[in-house]
Amino acid sequence: MEELLREERKFYPSSTFTKQANIQDNSIYETASRDFTAYWEKEAENLYWFKKWDKALEWEPPFAKWFINGKINAAYNCLDRHADGLRKNKPAIIWEGEPGESKTLTYGDLTREVKLFANVLKNQGIQRGDRVTLYMPMIPELTIAMLACARIGAVHSIVFGGFSSQALQERINDCKSKLVITADGGYRRGGIIPLKHSVNAAVENCPSVEKVIVVSRIGDNGLASMHPGRDLWWHELMADSSDHCPAEEMDSEDMLFILYTSGTTGKPKGIVHTTGGYLTGVASTHKMVFDLKEDDIYWCTADIGWITGHSYLVYGPLANGATTIMYEGAPDWPEKDRFWEIIEKYKATIFYTAPTAIRACMKWGSKWPEKRDLSSLRLLGTVGEPINPEAWMWYHKHIGGERCPIVDTWWQTETGQILISPLPGITATKPGSATKPLPGINAQIVDAAGNPVPNGTGGFLVLKSPWPAMLRNIYGDTDRFIFQYWSRFENTYFTGDGAKTDEDGYFWIMGRIDDVINVAGHRIGTMEVESALVDHPAVAEAAVIGRSHELKGQAVVAFITLREGHEGNLDLAKEIKQHVVIKIGALARPEEIFFTELPKTRSGKIMRRLLRDIAENRSLGDTTTLADASVINQLKLLQAN
Repeated sequence: MEELLREERKFYPSSTFTKQANIQDNSIYETASRDFTAYWEKEAENLYWFKKWDKALEWEPPFAKWFINGKINAAYNCLDRHADGLRKNKPAIIWEGEPGESKTLTYGDLTREVKLFANVLKNQGIQRGDRVTLYMPMIPELTIAMLACARIGAVHSIVFGGFSSQALQERINDCKSKLVITADGGYRRGGIIPLKHSVNAAVENCPSVEKVIVVSRIGDNGLASMHPGRDLWWHELMADSSDHCPAEEMDSEDMLFILYTSGTTGKPKGIVHTTGGYLTGVASTHKMVFDLKEDDIYWCTADIGWITGHSYLVYGPLANGATTIMYEGAPDWPEKDRFWEIIEKYKATIFYTAPTAIRACMKWGSKWPEKRDLSSLRLLGTVGEPINPEAWMWYHKHIGGERCPIVDTWWQTETGQILISPLPGITATKPGSATKPLPGINAQIVDAAGNPVPNGTGGFLVLKSPWPAMLRNIYGDTDRFIFQYWSRFENTYFTGDGAKTDEDGYFWIMGRIDDVINVAGHRIGTMEVESALVDHPAVAEAAVIGRSHELKGQAVVAFITLREGHEGNLDLAKEIKQHVVIKIGALARPEEIFFTELPKTRSGKIMRRLLRDIAENRSLGDTTTLADASVINQLKLLQAN
């Protein structure tokens, strides 16, 4: 990663925004760096504790305990303390279904529904510490179920509804869930995802599962195929339940949830998050990074099956008493302005989405957002991967109207909370940079020996001190936890990402260290090349991989999706290659360019493994998590040619 795509543009928050911002000066960084433990203690005091902690932190690397002997309940903090006060009638969740139906649950409504379902769980024999797997569409019952688990001290394990029955089976068996909660089906781009069908196939080989609870979402019993004695309807159980259910007093370090990260190979890792530290981290960062106000209408587009949905659609916003939008469908169905239609309909003020979605919207053109009134927006965010500078600029101009600060956030399933991000009232932003670590976070960039590198030099992104929402373990596999995250550098968490700082000390995340191409001994970050490609006016989206090359070691191969109105041909390929040379240098020139739709999972992640298979002319590996199976035919045609 020897050359950084230079970024001279800098955007300062307006004086109007800064005047009303929650954080208006830099003193918070100094306070936190003086004593990060005391800083996080102060943040924890914003939550409701049944019993305050005896000690803020015990740190015996790699094991951290936060708020020792403190007693807390995540559901109580997200529900009762608001419903019992002034927010009882405030909308907690505004839900928009894919076919267009909508529902609003106030804090009073949501609290009652969670208590009812918590008693349903108890009536099915679920006790404190039991694991419960949720495999559901983006419907309010998913939030109700996860908070009901938290209320009684059961551990939820949410499996994204786009995963196959085999992936579901692996995850159920790994944590030995007693109960599975699902729906008869879910909607996706006008079609139906047969979730119950996948559950039936999975639990045949899951001896720990005693019961399956099914939400009637699509109302097609033919698709549900209920198993007598094992399967139960959600609505029937709720009709017989009681809404009296006091929240369990959980220890701060009691497990709140397990969330599996899916590697392309090997057994999925069950990331363990506990209660007090996790809730402190997500509530604090949600309020700070998004400059949350009482009257905000906040929308995070992530599926709850991913960590972003856990932290910044459910736990963070609800702990802060926010109104959060939850959407079931896709950004382009029934039309390509679906996101903008929802923002207009509910007058959303904060919008948090992935660069993948932004690049797709760029490809479709600015005519779609221009049809809608987006003037309610005051803050934009990005999450999931580094954002290309040109996608950032498009977002800034066409969605933010050049008035909304953009918070580009870096964090991971394992970190639980945002760790690197601008603070919108005080940080000057640069397109493509996550700027600086948040207060209380000790992130550094080091070389292979673990020594800090100077500004302008690439290295490994690490965390030198503990933070509240950090993972505590990999479920059932402490050895793997230590090896995966703590074995490379002593007493230091290794993120697996490459990064560098610029002359202002701003962090630029270059992507996974696996996503570095070694061309004739020069390390080139795929993110840099992709940013240069997307900077070309014809390019909507790009993915770059390294292919074996007998002279150079590796060669750069680019897969490109063009914006509407452009056609892929040899002349355009030459022009784009030269554009990369101008932006970065001859070393980064793609050896070959393929014009195609990019293969993505339903969460929007590009399946680079398939692109490597194409480039190396290998047979394509597992494609079960692809969002659009028709892309495979395009890729096979490329391979044949």
